[in-house]
Amino acid sequence: MLTQARKMFYRARGYYAGNLNGEHFRLDPYHSKFWRKASAGEWEPETFSVLDQYLSPAQDYLDIGAWIGPTVLYAARRARHVWCFEPDPVAYRHLVWNLELNDIRNVSAFSIALSDGFGVTRMASAHGEAGDSTSSLLHDGSHGTDALTVGWDQFSESIDLTNVSLVKMDIEGAEFSVLPSLLPWLEKESPALFLSTHAPYLSADYRGAAMNKLSEDLAFYPHCHDPLTGETGKSALTSQRALTQFPTFLFSANS
Repeated sequence: MLTQARKMFYRARGYYAGNLNGEHFRLDPYHSKFWRKASAGEWEPETFSVLDQYLSPAQDYLDIGAWIGPTVLYAARRARHVWCFEPDPVAYRHLVWNLELNDIRNVSAFSIALSDGFGVTRMASAHGEAGDSTSSLLHDGSHGTDALTVGWDQFSESIDLTNVSLVKMDIEGAEFSVLPSLLPWLEKESPALFLSTHAPYLSADYRGAAMNKLSEDLAFYPHCHDPLTGETGKSALTSQRALTQFPTFLFSANS
């Protein structure tokens, strides 16, 4: 009863008053359970550490898989400009709402998915609930939705991305098909890459090969480590943890 009353209060007021790594924000009231967890410092503190390390008012940030915006909101207070993608229409609606609640003007948010070119594809949540954090191009269930796609070359050729210092990619398994299109740009510009991997979404007999290919494709980065466990080196990408869980790896030119 108390939890329901709180939700009703937040929705009547129009926002949840919370914080992200100590930064205060007005946040959409429909995700109050998540915002409460984040405000308590229980959601990915290592992610905020990476944002603090690589963002500054003179640099830009690229967020591929922004969801409702926890990393985008925080980064907007750290970076000069934020470019972000969130193709799930429900999540995107809340992302834009959160930006408006905080009068954030240095974010360009796109309701499109990076893919191999311009087109339309199907995407859905792994758990069947539109707008949750597991929406992916790998899923196309009846509960899903159509998503507009754009190729990386089409996007990067139309926008100046030379000042991007950090790229975050968390796209629920689609990284295996999307990341290769970014490789020439990543190698040329050398921004830090914060990559979430989702090998368990692949068939068991393909996971090892897919993660090994990621390791080979990103070999131009001198440093790789798992901020959560502290494990370093490309071998972390093919470890048992990488094959059975959903770790995030930081690739960088400097340790």
